[in-house]
Amino acid sequence: MTTLTIYADKAPQKPEKVLTRFEDIRDALGAIGVEFERWEASQPLTATAGQDEVIAAYRESIDRLNAKYGFQSIDVVSMHPEHPQREVARGKFLAEHTHADFEIRFFVDGEGMFYIHHGGKVYMTLCTKGDLINLPANVTHWFDMGPRPNFKAIRLFTTPDGWVGNFTGSDIADHFPRFEAAA
Repeated sequence: MTTLTIYADKAPQKPEKVLTRFEDIRDALGAIGVEFERWEASQPLTATAGQDEVIAAYRESIDRLNAKYGFQSIDVVSMHPEHPQREVARGKFLAEHTHADFEIRFFVDGEGMFYIHHGGKVYMTLCTKGDLINLPANVTHWFDMGPRPNFKAIRLFTTPDGWVGNFTGSDIADHFPRFEAAA
């Protein structure tokens, strides 16, 4: 179940608030400039659906966002518990960073945890199937897919370079619950 847990950034052991209703999560994230939506496929997808099938199933929603942001790159990333690069991939995203571009992820299947560090708070957001999260440029955050990742996500970029992280050097991510402890 999609969940938003809000912490003071100096108190990772004690959540201030836990939200599970979509509307509450959307509103809390919206208050800090993060868009949160739910999408539904226009056609059924199998577990083995490839990039073209996945994008086609969500074409209407993608086109709506594309009209607003002008994406230059769209792809589908898939991680599974036995993926040979799962540890390397997880490690890449676990440190706090920003992007010069939006970070937009739509979870076609599975789940992952975004941690947004804003205004003295950490917004730990468990995204699940059907969730779209849109972090504006320069928002400090990190992402945890867990030790046995299991998700398929559409990634949308307004630059042709795709994912480029600018790491802050902060160790804040080391102090908050990891995916496996919180999900």
